[in-house]
Amino acid sequence: MDDVAGAIADEVRREILTLLRAGPLPAGEIAGRFTISRPAVSRHLRVLRDSGLVRDELVGRQRIYTLVPERFTELAGWIARFTRPSGWEQRLDALATEVHRTRRDRSRGTDRQENTA
Repeated sequence: MDDVAGAIADEVRREILTLLRAGPLPAGEIAGRFTISRPAVSRHLRVLRDSGLVRDELVGRQRIYTLVPERFTELAGWIARFTRPSGWEQRLDALATEVHRTRRDRSRGTDRQENTA
């Protein structure tokens, strides 16, 4: 997980990952989207490859990079612990819903009794 977190810490690498979300791209096309040098883009691609976030394949003279979304799973699960409600929050929400439902049902029952009287 640390290598994935380290790899996505850089803005250029995050942008490369965003580009690859749409599908595989050759290294030259990826490099062409940035104002930094091609060797710098190559270093960023190497970090992404070493972390397992992308894989590359040599096709003819081109190196094609593909996103490996499964590598985000562990980090996403860890981050989700901070964004998901805790067990108590879920239980309190359920209790609030039940209280609201009970009050609504009682109110409807009172309205029916008044209408039949």
